[in-house]
Amino acid sequence: MNVPLFCVQMPSSVDEPLLKVLHSGYVGQGAKTAEFEERLKLWTDSDYILSLNTGTSGLHLALKLAGVDSLSQVISTPMTCSATNMPILHTGARIRWADINPWTGNIDPETIPPLITQRTRAIVCVHWGGYPCELDEIHKIASTHGLAVIEDAAHAFGAEYKDRMIGSISDYTMFSFQAIKHITTIDGGALCVKNREDYERGKLLRWYGIDREDKSKCDMRCEADIKEGGWKYHMNDVAATIGIEQLRHGMSTMGKFRNNAAYYRGELKRRKIKSVLPLRYKNDRYPSYWLFTVRADDRDDFQRFMNGAGVQVSQVHSRNDTHSCFKQFWERELRGVDEFVRHQCSIPVYAGLTERQKNYIIDKIEEFDRLGRT
Repeated sequence: MNVPLFCVQMPSSVDEPLLKVLHSGYVGQGAKTAEFEERLKLWTDSDYILSLNTGTSGLHLALKLAGVDSLSQVISTPMTCSATNMPILHTGARIRWADINPWTGNIDPETIPPLITQRTRAIVCVHWGGYPCELDEIHKIASTHGLAVIEDAAHAFGAEYKDRMIGSISDYTMFSFQAIKHITTIDGGALCVKNREDYERGKLLRWYGIDREDKSKCDMRCEADIKEGGWKYHMNDVAATIGIEQLRHGMSTMGKFRNNAAYYRGELKRRKIKSVLPLRYKNDRYPSYWLFTVRADDRDDFQRFMNGAGVQVSQVHSRNDTHSCFKQFWERELRGVDEFVRHQCSIPVYAGLTERQKNYIIDKIEEFDRLGRT
């Protein structure tokens, strides 16, 4: 049996509306993009949503709106996709690495305060695998020091923290709709912001700084004065059409991710597997489980065994602070990151997994555990 780590789920219902848009004569940012943004409000409880071409663009836009520049410092986690921290690098700001909880993969709030200086402007937190960070503690720190909180929720679409939807809590929350995420627009993203001022400015910045809603010009190709330069970060109607159809199936898709995760947690406990353990999650939040990460006593042996059995497993992301482009920001040892990196590995959890595949995966984990005891 061969079980991939990720497998894109695309509903056949997308075919007709997608072809209609493709042959409509208009495929840029338009009515479908606006409809997608409206539908996202139901998933995020956010009134201000900017659809974008990528999640990375959303993080860059959030940093700009938060006032981060080359004189700033930003506190972030190294345990994430490099796409989280590349936008900080390109602002010219200095990254200060916080440590993580080695049993969740999320930033450890207790390690944040010692990193704050007069130049600190924002805290970036990542919901590893879709499990929300300790947002109350992070917000308390941010409020005390006047800092913006930027959530990288690329893994956490549909997740909840203490009965609040991810997307409705922090100053800025980025979602990714990249190819293998819960909801995909092939490539795409969104940024939720908390106030109208950031929303209106963000609309300008995502399209070069041009006000596309200004009707004062009779010539569509001649813009009014551009007051602040922006980028080409907007979404288009082709991507949005796919996203709309994905959202129609969103409850079912998210439910399957969570059911698969619940099955793994139950079976790992029932079979008394000792060498491969799930992460430790609190009951006051509702993860979206884009990843199902386990901690293996011997992670490298576990990966070799599972991959050899036809089950694709992976660390998915490597720590950012060891990449050459980030080494200028190295300051100290990060023991939580060290521990997590030694043990973490993710197994398939995507919505399309069959019962036979899930059983096979757990059987192989049990076999690996048993071999380790003999």
